[in-house]
Amino acid sequence: MRMPAKTSLANICGLLIDLDEVLYTGKEALPGARDALHTIRQRGLVCRFLTNTTTKTASEVVAKLAGMGFEIKPEEIVTPVIATKNFLNSQSGGKPKLHLLIRESVLPDFEEFPQDDEAPDYVIVGDIGAQWSYPLLNKAFRQLMHGADLIAMHKNKFFQADGGLALDIGAFVAGLEYVTGRQATIIGKPSPDFFDLALQSMDLPAEKVAMIGDDIESDVGGGQNAGLTGILVQTGKYRADYVAESEVEPDAMVNSFADLPNRLLLEN
Repeated sequence: MRMPAKTSLANICGLLIDLDEVLYTGKEALPGARDALHTIRQRGLVCRFLTNTTTKTASEVVAKLAGMGFEIKPEEIVTPVIATKNFLNSQSGGKPKLHLLIRESVLPDFEEFPQDDEAPDYVIVGDIGAQWSYPLLNKAFRQLMHGADLIAMHKNKFFQADGGLALDIGAFVAGLEYVTGRQATIIGKPSPDFFDLALQSMDLPAEKVAMIGDDIESDVGGGQNAGLTGILVQTGKYRADYVAESEVEPDAMVNSFADLPNRLLLEN
């Protein structure tokens, strides 16, 4: 990933904001996050909320945020579930056949596509938690070897759980890539197409938008590779030693999302 030149935040007119461990943790808003978001909106910045969650629909995400006091509209949410449906509908030749390795909660979003567990056109991988098993992976492996394409809703390495960092689906995606010798189509962060989908709804050029998140690679590095300014928050999965070893250099860092309005104000 590139090492960006330092960019002034004075030019920022819009924000792409990660959710989990940036605005909230578990079922609680992080200290100062609600007020910070309110201030940012009052200053006229356009906001979109970019999350790699694949276990909830956009409406469910909005409902969860509302329960924590955040006023966010469904059309402001961009998820890999939405982006995956857009990708599938853009393919020629009619509705593709799918083998879905996703949570039951988002299965209704894919009802328009035929399901085929034997000879699918695509194997779709999302977060399924402890459901991963050898038979499940081996079945996907055989489908891929027989011509199916692999779509990963994201390829995160790990996430922040109650007991610390936890393995994410990137390990399973990388394993399937390794054994088949084929690369997955990555839909969520850090895919440039995912960031572009959010930008299209903002009517802003990439150079006037910043991505803020706690993942140095998917959030900051992915955003920078899409032409955005990358701002790292030191909450959630942030680890100083991991950031120090990364090839990605944030354009800016803040202790938490609550500190972002003051940081933006300093440069305006």
